[in-house]
Parts: sequence; structure tokens; C-alpha cells
Amino acid sequence: MNISGPQHHGPHQQRPQHYFARSLVTVRSWPFVIDVGIGACLLALFFAIVHMGSYWMGTPMPVIPISHSVSALPVYAFYSVVRIGIAYLLSLVFAITYGYIAAYNPRVEAWMIGLLDILQSIPVLSFLPPVVLAMVALVPGHQLGIELGVILLIFTGQVWNLAFSFYSSLKSIPKEMLEASRIYRYSPWQRFWQLEMPNATIGLVWNSIVSVAGGWFALIACEMFTMGSRNFQLPGLGSYLQTATASGDVKALLAGIAVVILIVVATDQLFWRPLISWSDKFKFEQVESADRVTSPILEFLQRSSLLGDLPHKVWTSLEEPIYRRMARTRACRIVQPVDDDQPIRKNSAALWALAFVAIAAVVWGASQAVIMLRGVTWPDVRLLLMGAGATFLRVNASLLISALWTIPVGVAIGFNPKLARIVQPLAQVLASVPATAFFPILLIGLVKIGGGLGIGSVALMLLGTQWYVLFNVIAGAMSIPSDLKEAASLYKFTRWQRWTTLILPGIFPYLITGMVTASGGAWNASVFAEYSHLQDRTLETIGLGAQIQEATDSGRFPMLLLATILISVIVVSMNRLVWRRLYRLAETKYKLLA
Repeated sequence: MNISGPQHHGPHQQRPQHYFARSLVTVRSWPFVIDVGIGACLLALFFAIVHMGSYWMGTPMPVIPISHSVSALPVYAFYSVVRIGIAYLLSLVFAITYGYIAAYNPRVEAWMIGLLDILQSIPVLSFLPPVVLAMVALVPGHQLGIELGVILLIFTGQVWNLAFSFYSSLKSIPKEMLEASRIYRYSPWQRFWQLEMPNATIGLVWNSIVSVAGGWFALIACEMFTMGSRNFQLPGLGSYLQTATASGDVKALLAGIAVVILIVVATDQLFWRPLISWSDKFKFEQVESADRVTSPILEFLQRSSLLGDLPHKVWTSLEEPIYRRMARTRACRIVQPVDDDQPIRKNSAALWALAFVAIAAVVWGASQAVIMLRGVTWPDVRLLLMGAGATFLRVNASLLISALWTIPVGVAIGFNPKLARIVQPLAQVLASVPATAFFPILLIGLVKIGGGLGIGSVALMLLGTQWYVLFNVIAGAMSIPSDLKEAASLYKFTRWQRWTTLILPGIFPYLITGMVTASGGAWNASVFAEYSHLQDRTLETIGLGAQIQEATDSGRFPMLLLATILISVIVVSMNRLVWRRLYRLAETKYKLLA
């Protein structure tokens, strides 16, 4: 058709040709504009890496003066975001590796999960002396050693719930799906990317949100602390908030909290919301939900030709040789039963070697611990035992209160994507703002009304742990298949029947994961909850957290070690008596089957 000459059009075709040309150019130019924006972001990321590299390789400065000027906040925010981001990436890699090994190796599973329970319950300050001293000795003469110590401390506040989430997701994969992967002769690589990771994605995304929130909570303790006669103070929002709180500078405190809120909101809209929308496609269901989570940012990025074509080409060029090589392996040529334990027998030599190294390390550590504990007196032991009982009661009280409100609220958010778009960013902001920043205000209020730190400690534990339960319940509610929800509506279930036959069984594995990680978070929060500096006053109550804080400040490592051992004993006992039985129940009775 010739469109160069004058044409006669109907009433709906009266627009000139240049209008269509402009529209076509506008539509086609959008991917180019998006690619330019993405390229600018990558360039900014490159310069950020160069700046951090030059700072880390500089002369070590354990104490850096903190300015309360608002103009210093962007730089402090940049340092804190980098530390939390690196700690999160390390946490994600560790969680996937650790959870995978624990889920598929029955010989070490119980030991690994028990160790995970202990590590996620030990307060950050218990890790502080060995981690910081080891990193400073590992990288002497550079700021990198101190920074690595701080990043690893933030890592200890983020990683455990991610590992529990991935482990429980692997254990809850329907057996029919595992059988199908064996029948179709999936290699371990294919099974990981096409079955295991999709099944764990929703839980990992929501636990990533609460992990980063836990990183903000740990930032207060990690960027500024005292270890015996040595002081450490690094530039960052954690140091800014802590110095503002200690000096009573309310203006600086509010400015720091406002910056944290802005960072959290930006992270939610630019990162978490697109991930939640993307992960919704991995829900195990036969009927697609009519009301799905959406993200304008994700839709915007999907128009990018740079993000659409380049990763696909690179991944295909790397993936095809891997699949061709794996197609010749025995696992892809012979159908293996689901319960085949040949991989365990094949790796038994490596497991025995690893066990020998672990036993040797435990024996050496135990001998050193016995030598160190000789300096502990009986009055110290009695005080620690009394503190252990008091902290145990506070931890369980905070867990009970958390469950009472987070279960109904989390289910409501998970069942209603429209409500989630409104409430989830607010919950993330509340979870990410360090509770210790508000604690001085809470303490002042309690002192004025006649309350003590005993009540305030439970409140702070609640502020630091309830989000683990909430976000796991949301993930569990969102993972319930839509066809089961429609079946419940079709058969006109009563509210009681919906809760007892659909909702509680559906969220049960996620709820247990949330309760376990919340328990560890409560033990961590006990350090800040039971011992606090309020301007020129020191408020404390009896508890293991207060003893750990005092031992860290004074450099009494025997007391610190004994308090850590007591926490480990309590956690192992709870694990064997309560949590392991509930995990077994989640893996058997409340496992979703095809």
C-alpha cells in the first residue's frame, strides 16, 4: 500500500501519518531509555565499588569521629547499606549451601540443624571478640580487616532464618514432584534450578526482607562497640544513631531514623516489591489466582532489552555445555528411586574426613574452654543461672505475644494482595528501623510511669522478634494454592473450618520456621533489652543478656564464654524437646502433596 499520497479515511482514521510515526518512535524508544538508566545505575555501582575499595585498603582507623550534621547522613547511609548488602549476599549463599547439605544428608542432618539452632540463638556480642580479632589479624594494616569483622557480625544477624527457610522448603517438596524429577532423569543441576529453588523462592524472598531488617537491628551493635580496653567506631547510620542516643541529640536521632525509613521504603519499591511479584509465579497451584501481586518497577524492567537479551544469551551459552556434560552421567541415564542413598555412600569418605576435622576442632576448643573457665567463681555461676531462667521466661513471653497478633495479621496480608501492597511496606519499615533507637524513649516512659526494665526488656524483644513470625506467616499464606482456597469457598467452609483445615495446616511449616528464628532473635535482643545506657545512667535487669553485655564491656571472656554455653544448652534442650518434633510434624502431616 502506498501511504505517500493523500488518502481518504473514515471518521476513525483522520489522524495524520506523523502522529503514528511519533507514537511508534515513542514506544520503540522506551527500551532504549530504560537501558540507558540501567547503564547509569551500573556505572554508579562501579564507582561505589572503587570508592569502597580505596577506603577498605587504607590505613586502619578503629575510631572515626561521628558528625551529627545532617549533611553527613548520605555518606553514613552509603557505608551502612554496603555493609548490609554484602552481609546479605554472604548470608544467602551460606543459607542455600548449608540448607541443601542438611536436607539431603540424613547422617549429619540432626547435627547441622542443632548447630544452626545454637548459632542463631547466640547473641551478636558473643561472636564479637573472636570475629573482630580474627579479621583484624587476617588483614593487618588495612581498614578491610575491621570492616570484614563488622560485616560478619551483621551476617550473624541475617543468615539463620534464611538457612532455616531453605531447609524447610526442601523438606516440604511434594514427593510426587521428586519422583517426576527422577523419572525425567533430571541432573542435580536441573533439579536444583527447576524444582528446589522455585519451591523455596517465596520463603526466601520474605525471609530476605526480615533478614535485612535484622541487619538494621544489628547495625547499632556492630558499627560502634567496646571490647575490653579497645573501642571501635565506624562511619555509618548505626554509629550515628547510637551517638545521637547517648548524647541526647533528639534532632539527630530523628534525622537518622528518617534516613533509615527512606532507605527501607526505596528498597521495598525498587527491590523487594519486584521480587515478591516475580516470585508469585512459583506458587504450587493448578488454578491461577485472579488477584496477583503486581509491581510497576518489574513491568518497567521487563521492557529492557539489555536485561532481557544479554542475560539470556550469557546463561544459555553457559547452561548448554553443563547440560550436555550432565546428560552423560549415571544420574541422567538411569532412573533412581527417591529414597536412594547412593550419593551419601559415594560421599562417605568426604563426610568422614569432615567429621574428623570437626571433632578435632571441638576437642581443641573444649580444652581451651576448660582452661578459660577456671577463672569463673561459684557466685558468678549462680548469677548466670538466675539470669538464664529470667531471660528464658522473657524469650517465651515475647514469642507468645508475637504469635497472638502476627498469625491473623499475616494470614490477612497473604490472602489479600491489595492489602499486602499497603501493609507490607509499612511492616517492613517498622521491622527495619532499629528498635534500639526507640528504646531510650520507651525506657523514659516506663521510668516515668513507675515501670522497670523487666517490662521494657520484653517490649524490646517483641520489637526485634515479631517480624520473623509475621513475614513467615505471610509467605505461608501466599504459598497456599488458589485452587484449595476456591475449594474451601465452593464447599462453604465456616471460618473455623477454614482455619483448622486450610490456613493453619498450610502455614504450619512456615510458622515453625518463623517461631524458631524468632526465638533466636529474642535471645539476640536480650543483650540490648536487659542492659542499656540512657544518657548518664546505666539501666539493667537480671538476665543472660545483661551478663553478656557487662562481660563484653569489661573484657571478662570467661563469663562471656559461660553465658554463651548456657544459651547453647537451653537452645539444644528446646530444640530436642519442642522444635524438632514440630519440624517432623510439618514434614509429615502438613506436607503439601500433589
